[in-house]
Amino acid sequence: MSSSVRSGTSRAGWRRAGLAALVVVAGVLAGGVATAGAATLPTLSISLGPKSIAVSGPTQSGAVNVVATATGGLKEPSVTLFALKPGATAAELLAYIGNKHSDPNGVGKIGTIVFGNEARPGKGSEAQTVLTPGNYVALYLGEEGEPIAHTEFTVTPSPSPAALPAPEATETSIEFGFRGPTTLHNGELVRFENEGFLVHMIFAVPVRSRAAAKKFTRALIAGKEHQAFRMVAGQPLAWLTPVSSGAFQQTTITAKPGIYVEVCFMETQDGRDHTRLGMERTIRITK
Repeated sequence: MSSSVRSGTSRAGWRRAGLAALVVVAGVLAGGVATAGAATLPTLSISLGPKSIAVSGPTQSGAVNVVATATGGLKEPSVTLFALKPGATAAELLAYIGNKHSDPNGVGKIGTIVFGNEARPGKGSEAQTVLTPGNYVALYLGEEGEPIAHTEFTVTPSPSPAALPAPEATETSIEFGFRGPTTLHNGELVRFENEGFLVHMIFAVPVRSRAAAKKFTRALIAGKEHQAFRMVAGQPLAWLTPVSSGAFQQTTITAKPGIYVEVCFMETQDGRDHTRLGMERTIRITK
């Protein structure tokens, strides 16, 4: 359990949802994203330092394997890729997310949150996605979702864009729930996508049993998050960090087998968690 959860860190604004890859529970729901298993795809490398972010590798349209690496002893930094609308600027985006009262769903007037992942030391984290031609902003976000550094890059049209490998399963977020298989297998390539109209996430929280999953779910529906988090039984999985409608990424499952609860901790405009509106579901991961 992270100190930010125990101390009741504010969940308002962008710290809770608007481009924060770890969002409400920061360290508690960090990590758990497996390698993408995409050796044949072009690799877009993103490197984070204490106050910097850099993008390298092919920046042509099509499927890519995004590898995010952290250096300098950073604590759970996250990377977000944002596709700007024609005519929109990085300055507009930074001003919007810098406003603690801004609604993450309103960022659509500037562009689209297309990708998000945790950056890790060493080999980094990996996930597959598809980039379309246009101007992008890569954001390095802190534990509270605050932008620490950013860089801009342009994706040009490829004459022969790479295609994503076909996933073996698909997990989908909608208003207000999840669709897809409730049993996932280690070694499967799984696609995680947001097919709702709102910004959503897909996190999976491990619990000790199906009975514990029911208690965990009841506590979330009742808005008793502190009570629910006491039932967390290991490292939660950040499969799809907050992204816009239509965004997706896929990765190969390598998680501890057991019972998990899929959740979305985004908030409605009146401040209710999506978990209170049906965005929680018990699933199982097997060998």
